Amino acid sequence: MDRRNNGEKKTKSVSFMKNYLLVSLLVFIFSCSNPKKMQNASPGNATEAYVQGEFDKQGHRGCRGLMPENTVPAMLHAIGLGVTTLEMDVVITKDKKVILSHEPWFGEEITTRPDGSYMGPREERKFNIYWMTYEETKAFDVGMKPHPRFPQQQKMKATKPLLADVIDSVKKDMMTRRRPFPFYNIETKTNPGGDGVFHPKPEEFVELLMAVIKEKQIEDFVIIQSFDFRTLKYLHEKYPVIKTAVLVEATDKRSADDISKELGFKPTIYSPAYQLVNVDLIKKYHDQNIKVIPWTVNDKAKIEELKKMGVDGIITDYPDLFN
Repeated sequence: MDRRNNGEKKTKSVSFMKNYLLVSLLVFIFSCSNPKKMQNASPGNATEAYVQGEFDKQGHRGCRGLMPENTVPAMLHAIGLGVTTLEMDVVITKDKKVILSHEPWFGEEITTRPDGSYMGPREERKFNIYWMTYEETKAFDVGMKPHPRFPQQQKMKATKPLLADVIDSVKKDMMTRRRPFPFYNIETKTNPGGDGVFHPKPEEFVELLMAVIKEKQIEDFVIIQSFDFRTLKYLHEKYPVIKTAVLVEATDKRSADDISKELGFKPTIYSPAYQLVNVDLIKKYHDQNIKVIPWTVNDKAKIEELKKMGVDGIITDYPDLFN
């Protein structure tokens, strides 16, 4: 046998062994790491969040004017339009899953029943999500029915998604975008008359919601908003680091002082119907270091007017109006 060939084989063998050992070492190190921690790492570890002092462009239910509300496509499309915060609503299923929905039932305006038919306005509360498992909710479509108030809304097959799936989809999508991660402004859909009928009591509701937020490690990227102060009070008591937003209806006659007194703590954001906003109101809350972010503004001229007044952000069904 040729000694030169023998030597070449020996050299190749040594080189192969070195490479094999290096690869084995890397595989061993990777396998000993915590894959769940890597998978659920906070988006803040990958990219810097938007500066809180900047104007907050919030997409209402994702971008309800353009895509089916509270769906994954709506959230991803809103990100593409440059929103800094994804506004959404959550409810609880029979099997304690947190899913996106504005009402704790299937709304007549957006729902196609499993048999392909539409429902009447007096029927919708019969389709109570709190009485359904998550798997049962997937039989209802919420993206194909033409919306009577949003003719620009694209139609597509869609179901009410798990909050966890929305977060995962956003994280995956953001890995391909060269921009900061968005915040999540999540409304708890509760009221005293619905306890035990359309949703669990505030304490259980908040704990189920926070379990998802903690699992996905997005505590720093979350704002919890509500008209129901009970959920905000419990949240503040148990999770004081979580940002909160007080929602206020246009017909609410309470003064800023009355609202603060009833709430019992200083929220991060005061979020009124835009009709309530004026310069004096903005100054009153800014003097307390509370942001003012009104809802739901779907007129570009009004958006510019409110920005000139000094609001800290705006919630809109049409995030393309920000551009």
